Amino acid sequence: MIASDISIDAFRQAHEHVKEHAHHTPLMGSRSLSEASGFNAVLKAESFQRTGSYKIRGPLNKLAHMDEAEKRAGVICSSAGNHAQGVALAAALHRVRAVVVMAENATPSKIEATRAYGAEVVLHGSIWDEANEKALELVEEQGLTYIHPFDDLDLITGQGTLGLEIYDDLPIVDAVVVPIGGGGLISGVSTVLKSLNPEIGIIGVESSGAPAMKRSVEAGQRVELDQVDCVIDGLTVKRVGERTLEIVRRNVDEIVTLPDEKIFEALLWTLARTKVVVEGAAAAPVAAVLNGLVEADPGSTVVCVLSGGNINLDQLRGLSWN
Repeated sequence: MIASDISIDAFRQAHEHVKEHAHHTPLMGSRSLSEASGFNAVLKAESFQRTGSYKIRGPLNKLAHMDEAEKRAGVICSSAGNHAQGVALAAALHRVRAVVVMAENATPSKIEATRAYGAEVVLHGSIWDEANEKALELVEEQGLTYIHPFDDLDLITGQGTLGLEIYDDLPIVDAVVVPIGGGGLISGVSTVLKSLNPEIGIIGVESSGAPAMKRSVEAGQRVELDQVDCVIDGLTVKRVGERTLEIVRRNVDEIVTLPDEKIFEALLWTLARTKVVVEGAAAAPVAAVLNGLVEADPGSTVVCVLSGGNINLDQLRGLSWN
């Protein structure tokens, strides 16, 4: 089976694993965003999810598929923060040891939350790729089972349960706008929604300072960025996954990019107008809509996936309120 052929039954089975511990988060209409865009704008508020992010979904499904020997060995992951918390809580719920490697500049609140869920935290490097190299070393040293943050079929299927909830709650949707880091979320969501409604538009949003997926799609193969100029941790990836690239090439209609400044402006706009707390990556779909990067007919129903609410308050303090 190729990655983009994950069946809808697999997603429904994943939802059975996920719903036992994760919330079915709400779809919220936004009059402010509708008026600003001309769309019928709807927000998928994954900010209200356990751990404050969609990233609990994939690990719950992954752990449900692991055998007892793998569970006894324990699990390890690398993460900028949200995947760390998702793996940590999922492992705790399954009573499995978890080790998490995080970049040294990860958001302090995410480090603290990961430890609070019971994981052992190792700090290494300045970006995800460097933390990931350390995690792979520990796999060899300690025999841990590695849970990739985005390029794993069980994880992608778990993340895709978010898309299943969108369809179950609101079957008639014209377009869904999803942030892209490594591509796990948009891979799962796009596969579900394209299976259920091939006409739906799927738009991905990246930081223009870290457009790894857009560059890779344009090149027809994975491209590793020489450097990234992005401070939004959920969007800062130098190289996307093999599986996620395959799925995005097949299922995603367009990828748009914006500078971090525009995304942070949308973050503040979302806080002020919708009263929903979002982190930087979660504000990217709203930024794309506010800046006219989502092409759809007036009145179209457009869902923005607010992927998480674990905001870095130190970054927020440095933003202008003008």
